[in-house]
Amino acid sequence: MSLNYNRVMLAGNLTRDPQVRFFANERAVANFGLAINRRFKAADGTQQEETTFVDVEAWGRTAELVGQYLTKGRGAFIEGRLKLDSWDDKDGQKRQKLKVVADTVQFLDAPRKPGDPAGQPAAGGDASDYAGAPPASSAPSAPARAASAPPPAGDDEPPF
Repeated sequence: MSLNYNRVMLAGNLTRDPQVRFFANERAVANFGLAINRRFKAADGTQQEETTFVDVEAWGRTAELVGQYLTKGRGAFIEGRLKLDSWDDKDGQKRQKLKVVADTVQFLDAPRKPGDPAGQPAAGGDASDYAGAPPASSAPSAPARAASAPPPAGDDEPPF
């Protein structure tokens, strides 16, 4: 039996503004970079940090929304798959590049609106929040409620 599974989940900050292109069939593609920081304690006990830079590609409506709402420095959570591009460069050398093709992009922070206090982060959302979908309720999600308050007395259902 052959088992194949290609799934990637990354959270980080954009390293550059997304570049969005439209094809003749009006399908969009957005390319951007993501920086993911990892903090760890080295063998000598000092705190270390390493950054991994990943190229990301999004298609369709997701690409349009990424281009419209994300900018350099903004946080994003990406779910997608790895893709290896191969080509011959102008000198005839074989070249390869590994990137992530995003299936979903969730915005981890929202752009500040004029008049918002400088120290107050805005709420995040995903592409559906910006695609004309009705606004999400301001009440916390069920798992968040379950973590912050005990279930009602006499309730046999799990709190999520």
